[in-house]
Amino acid sequence: MQYRLSTYFSALVLIAFCASCSVEKYIPEGERLYTGAEIVISPDSTITNQSSLQTELEGVLRPTPNSKILGGYPYLSVYYKAQREKPGVINKWLNKKIGEEPVYQSDVEEFEVESLLRNRLENRGFFYSTVSSRFRESETKKRASITYNLKVPTPYRMETYQLDTLSPPIYREMISTVASSPLEKGMRYDLSNLKLERDRIDYLLKRKGYYNFNPSFLIFEIDTNQYSNKRFDMFLKIKKDVPNKVIVPYKISKVNVYPNYALKDSLQSDVVRFDSLNFIQEELYFKPKYLAPFVQLEEGQLYHPDVSRNTARRLSTIGAYKFVNIQYDEIDSLRTDSLGILEANIYLSPLNKRALRAEVQAVTKSNNFAGPGLALTYSNRNLFNGGEILNITGSAGYEVQLGGGESLSSIELGLASELVFPRVIFPIDISTDFFEYNIPKTVAALGVDYLSRSRLYTLLSGNAGFGYVWDANKYVTHRINPLSVSYTRLSNTTTEFEDILTANPLLRQSFDQQFIAGLNYSFTYNGMVETQKTHQIFFNSNFELAGNAISLLGKDDADTQNKTFIGLEYAQFAKLDVDFRYHFNITNEQKIATRLFAGYGYAYGNSEILPFVKQYYSGGPYSVRAFRIRSLGPGTSSGNQSSGNFFDQIGNIRLEANAEYRFPIFSYLKGAFFVDAGNIWNSTENEDLEGKDKFTSDFINELGIGGGFGLRVDVQGFVIRFDLAAPFHDPSLPEGERWDFKFDEPIFNFAIGYPF
Repeated sequence: MQYRLSTYFSALVLIAFCASCSVEKYIPEGERLYTGAEIVISPDSTITNQSSLQTELEGVLRPTPNSKILGGYPYLSVYYKAQREKPGVINKWLNKKIGEEPVYQSDVEEFEVESLLRNRLENRGFFYSTVSSRFRESETKKRASITYNLKVPTPYRMETYQLDTLSPPIYREMISTVASSPLEKGMRYDLSNLKLERDRIDYLLKRKGYYNFNPSFLIFEIDTNQYSNKRFDMFLKIKKDVPNKVIVPYKISKVNVYPNYALKDSLQSDVVRFDSLNFIQEELYFKPKYLAPFVQLEEGQLYHPDVSRNTARRLSTIGAYKFVNIQYDEIDSLRTDSLGILEANIYLSPLNKRALRAEVQAVTKSNNFAGPGLALTYSNRNLFNGGEILNITGSAGYEVQLGGGESLSSIELGLASELVFPRVIFPIDISTDFFEYNIPKTVAALGVDYLSRSRLYTLLSGNAGFGYVWDANKYVTHRINPLSVSYTRLSNTTTEFEDILTANPLLRQSFDQQFIAGLNYSFTYNGMVETQKTHQIFFNSNFELAGNAISLLGKDDADTQNKTFIGLEYAQFAKLDVDFRYHFNITNEQKIATRLFAGYGYAYGNSEILPFVKQYYSGGPYSVRAFRIRSLGPGTSSGNQSSGNFFDQIGNIRLEANAEYRFPIFSYLKGAFFVDAGNIWNSTENEDLEGKDKFTSDFINELGIGGGFGLRVDVQGFVIRFDLAAPFHDPSLPEGERWDFKFDEPIFNFAIGYPF
């Protein structure tokens, strides 16, 4: 299959390349294909940051030439073929998707481009520049390009920057803003810098209460009469005839909150006064004492755009509201020559209080398990009139292992509940003033799962947790669960599964201690929210500590020689893992994405090995994609792989690295070339496994490595991913045989979302 795909792809590339070389015969008589422009700058003096100037000037070049690949024009060739008398269905479809209309020499309006180039040079301080152009026509082909020659004189530079006399009180405020300006003596005149300066001053004035101010009210005047060496004085002024309300600060006199607002409301409801806020609602929808901490607007406070935005953001994080709208009404009758008055109205439109969501799933896994699933979720927003959100989810699924010999099947049932309080619930009162960006949420969770796998075992598990989650800023999220408890009971084990456990005592121990009680903490820095940045960073770290607190109450068990709590043998361990991702955005739709993952778990005290559910595994659609899920490692071992379940292919150490080049194909279809490397290991050697599973300094030679190609359907962030990968370094093979690119044995991965 892999060979046929490679042959087909190569044939397509060859056909496209050959076709692209034949565009000359389609070019009309008297026309030449436009191949692009070149800018040549001849400065009278050294230009600071000339590369930036060059980039800006190249941005005004018109038109854009046809796309070129490997020296040819495949997209243009597709267009030409679709214009034939009988183009055919395929050529029409290709032209609609990727065809490009030709760009000829006659389409170039060089005089207009010359004018744009002069304008950009003047905006950068290079006044009286000259621009000329010359076409370069190929003698052998019907092609032409153009060169723009720019003669750039010495630029004008600023000598002084002063504030012209203005009316009080705004004059006093603007003195400090001009004094803190980044514009310095000797700086080259630059229109873009002046626009940034106007925006900076507008922002600072808005923060001081100037509600009606706008950057368009500011004007810069340049005076070169005092100098003969291309120097100038710059004066900042406010335009004439600006209304008085523009140059006075505004104070908030009243803050009205509508917790259950709808457009049809008459807004004549009763007013409840709490914490200097007016809560207006016909009947109690949201208790004022719980809603007030989210509002940062205060009576007597000067208007501040950041406070307004922060209030809107904090209110939207409650999760009970569809829209948050803050409006300000000017009380003209109370405005004086030095102060204006505002009334703030916060309109909160709630979501439907109750909702029922059904989700039908079709599950397919890299270990050949596939089957249908169903999940029903009931949600109650604002459960106790304090913004509480209750989610109850019931799920059911059936999976069967396809292919191979005797197939396995499994039935999974689950019931999970989560109650989220949009505030801190703690024995000691914690002031919300400490959390400026967002108020932490308190999360209580409870769940139970039942799993029956044919011919192997039955698992009944329960979990409970209590903790907090909050955003420290737009990038950083903290999550801490001081109470986290889970218990898994293994039963109905078959002889086949008992044989697996008997052959591997350490694996049996990992199933014995399934009562886990402790705490966990997660730190996340997500720089991926800055979608326009060239360099993006994501970092996540998780720390888990279990068994320490209950060890103080543990009792010795004579049979196991371990301690128990309420009759259950508990696990004791510490676990830390880090996930670092770096994306380099080449263009808006092309990027190089990389990832590093490292994890380590240490069992101590009451445990000799981590519980099975806390062990690491490697391989699969979100790991090393050239190996099936849980099929890689530990170390050079390949495990027993009994019944295709890879129970013993787990470890307490995991290292992985991934990289992929992502690019667009057309419309919502994206592509990627990727390479993955990784493995798992144990801290101590497991003598019941073949191969070396202990982590040593030779770990580099024990990495599983593979690569491949992927297709992704990306519809506004919802991604369906198909990855085809093949291993080229398999650590389970004998040394000397590990490097082998098994392109004829590809692994197909299907997943939702990008891997990293």
